Amino acid sequence: MKASVIVFPGSNCDRDAAVALERAMGAAPQMVWHGDSELPKSDLILLPGGFSYGDYLRSGAMAAHSPIMREVVRRAEAGTPVLGICNGFQVLTEAGLLPGVLMRNATLRFICKDVRLRVERDDTAFASHYKKDEVVRIPIAHKDGCYFADPGTLYILENEGRIAFRYCEEDGAITDAANPNGSTGNIAGIYNDTSTVLGMMPHPERLIDPAQSGTDGAKMFSSLVETLH
Repeated sequence: MKASVIVFPGSNCDRDAAVALERAMGAAPQMVWHGDSELPKSDLILLPGGFSYGDYLRSGAMAAHSPIMREVVRRAEAGTPVLGICNGFQVLTEAGLLPGVLMRNATLRFICKDVRLRVERDDTAFASHYKKDEVVRIPIAHKDGCYFADPGTLYILENEGRIAFRYCEEDGAITDAANPNGSTGNIAGIYNDTSTVLGMMPHPERLIDPAQSGTDGAKMFSSLVETLH
């Protein structure tokens, strides 16, 4: 399996993502600079967290127009799996690969803590090592993580099973109290219409080793490797 991590000016989770991928794959991923116009052969493309271009204009807005993103969009539309984490999720919405937007948190504050997520599907390349309705613990670190979409888009996401994760209580209950940023429907991650593109605000790459106090994030990378190798 070959994976590529796209590196933007302001990315700060690209190395964490590379470590998580290398641990799962047994080989280091390719680190691809945002200014490149060519993308190596890749079975998976990962857009990491951070503050691409300093989050000027809107989070992910400038990165979505980087030279490399033209190729990322082309590959995604051809079926190559793409994972966007935090700022990567923002880039995916700005590039039109996922619907909706990521807005300022309801608290208007940067939030950095562990949250509980309920796994909504376990039949995709990203989630096969989870179980549907399983509750996992994953860290978040964002100021613009409030997912919003118009009612028509939300209806489609709900009815086509395109919601990947929701913020929840420890018992899996979906409550306002468990929602850290005000996202509509407690949405923490969504798929595209073919379930080959996943955008999520929480950081699975930050919880892959017992030394990090848990391994719930590692299951995503092992799922990808098992499915795509």
